[in-house]
Amino acid sequence: MSDADLGQALPLPVPSIEQQARLARRRSAPAQALGGSGPSPDEIEQILRLGARTPDHGKLFPWRFVVMGPQSRAALAEALLPLAERQADAGKARKVLSKLTAPPLTILVVSTPVEGHKVAVWEQELSAGAVCMNLEHAADALGYSASWITDWYSYDPEALALLGVGAGERVAGFIHIGTLGEAPLERPRPDLAAKTVWQP
Repeated sequence: MSDADLGQALPLPVPSIEQQARLARRRSAPAQALGGSGPSPDEIEQILRLGARTPDHGKLFPWRFVVMGPQSRAALAEALLPLAERQADAGKARKVLSKLTAPPLTILVVSTPVEGHKVAVWEQELSAGAVCMNLEHAADALGYSASWITDWYSYDPEALALLGVGAGERVAGFIHIGTLGEAPLERPRPDLAAKTVWQP
């Protein structure tokens, strides 16, 4: 069966009030506040499958996942501590390490663009960003909260070596997932009229 036949065989999507409501309330959670229970192994697999259903020109899959549990993140935070002391604001650099240790689960998304391909590296990096957003939506759909962050250790060369990020790769984001005790506060949203041009 061709893709065209498959598309015709599928029913047309039905507007989902629940999905609209989920998107309307979407809000990143403070990573340090993510506690409680995290996703089960089966739920993690589901989050990864949904996250991977992202725009990807050329079918390159220019990203990879590192699923980090509490032990690996605690060891990482300890290894990063000496590097934090070398940052311009060492106090702040140390403080943000708590984002790594508080949540029950973290999914590190690494951008792995293919150089020299007809699909521009920029488009491949956008695909990695889309994966990060999909992971957040997938976590929310399963009843969890998520926080997409990078922080200084996503750019420090020695920290990248500790993370196993190789040459030509970049950290797209740490997706921290867990449960919040209370809903996060709303934040200012853009004035869409100032950000939108309508064309006939």
